[in-house]
Amino acid sequence: MEPVMRFRPTAVFAAIAAALSSIFLAPPARATTDAELQAIVVQRLHGDRTGACFAAAVIDGETTSRAYVCADGGDPSRRVDATTAFEIGSVSKPMMAALLAGLIREGKASLDDPLSSWLPDSTKVPTFEGKPILLRHIVTHTSGLPAIPADVNYDPQNPYAKLTEADLLDALSRMTLTRAPGEKQEYSNFAAMLLSYGIARRAGVDFETLLRDRVFAPLGMDGTYIAQRPKGIKIAVGHTPDGKPTSPWDFPTDFAGVGGVRATLDDMVRYVRGQFGGAPAPLDTDFARTHLPIETPSKAPMAMQWMRATLNGREFLAHEGGTGGFSSFVAFDPKKKFGVVILSDTALHGMGGLGSLGLHLLDPRVPLGKPALPEVDTGPAPTLSADDAKAYVGEYALMPDFALTVRAEGATLTAQATGQGAFPLTPKAQDTFAFADAGIVIRFRRDAAGKVVSLSLEQGGHTMQGERK
Repeated sequence: MEPVMRFRPTAVFAAIAAALSSIFLAPPARATTDAELQAIVVQRLHGDRTGACFAAAVIDGETTSRAYVCADGGDPSRRVDATTAFEIGSVSKPMMAALLAGLIREGKASLDDPLSSWLPDSTKVPTFEGKPILLRHIVTHTSGLPAIPADVNYDPQNPYAKLTEADLLDALSRMTLTRAPGEKQEYSNFAAMLLSYGIARRAGVDFETLLRDRVFAPLGMDGTYIAQRPKGIKIAVGHTPDGKPTSPWDFPTDFAGVGGVRATLDDMVRYVRGQFGGAPAPLDTDFARTHLPIETPSKAPMAMQWMRATLNGREFLAHEGGTGGFSSFVAFDPKKKFGVVILSDTALHGMGGLGSLGLHLLDPRVPLGKPALPEVDTGPAPTLSADDAKAYVGEYALMPDFALTVRAEGATLTAQATGQGAFPLTPKAQDTFAFADAGIVIRFRRDAAGKVVSLSLEQGGHTMQGERK
């Protein structure tokens, strides 16, 4: 599977909610040395069959521990080291928010600006009963816009590379809002791309130059970039969960605030430490503004592109990211000057992401979690006829704007998630199928009349339910 870059806030908040169910009187010690962090990451990856490599850091005041570990136990330096840049996906969004905060500080922007004022005059921007989309709705994912633009021809291997300004604005002009902006949180890369484009347009400078001049350079993030790779920096090769190399994801520069940044572990440490109040002025003020809660009717616990999450009585700001071959996790407590960064050269968001490890590093009372592979019957596989296969064909809604489509070619079934590549389904038992390369098990359910009505998709210890449309 090649997941479309989409951080799902519900997944992280669900993990945090689970963590809150176990409160201890005294927290265990955190990883404070490289060796201690290495041991934790090795434990997390023990038995993992993805082959993923992790670059992890724990920042505690002026102390930082780092670890580079691969699931196969081999020397990680053959794939990742301190000079390796990872695609950080949606962790780019809070960086974009810092640019917006800077424009607000300069009096050139407001969270209550309508999106329409940041786009060309001829752009048709949807409203709901006269209520416009405001910038506060975009940075809290309550704009009402879908996850990705509709009717755009994506290449699953590199979905955003050929997207143009005309594509983006034309797709926006065809949108109809079904509810008032601010009413409900629904993650939208579409809205984030519009904001990224609008920021570059308002500033009169391309987005990469803006980030480099206003964020990267002041923090000394010399190995971080969008398209212009610095000398001496290597590009990590991304992988699918079954270990296959993937193509890099490229973004039109002015849309890259949605997820186009590439960064080394050390640079992400600098970025997180900058959130603690020590960034050079005026970036320190801009970062602080991005941490402030933003109120919307949805009541979503959001700051400017940061998810606000309470874990065992402490509030953290967090974001996860992923592209077709990479995963990332950043979370921190600016008051305690404590944070965690995890980067991986493998797309793990379909297998639970990096959240379990990240939360454990934030607070050792949270269970570390361990790799989980679905179990299926080991007896003789059932024989599937063409008529049998037809019974499963259909579209199964796993979440808003994300569905699994099952198709049949003769007696062979394939499944394909929204924006991803198709994969074969091998029968394992009655109404049970697997895609072993990615550790996926799909179990179909029938009603009293014997008709297939829903499915469950199990992967990496997580289960998603989908009703047949």
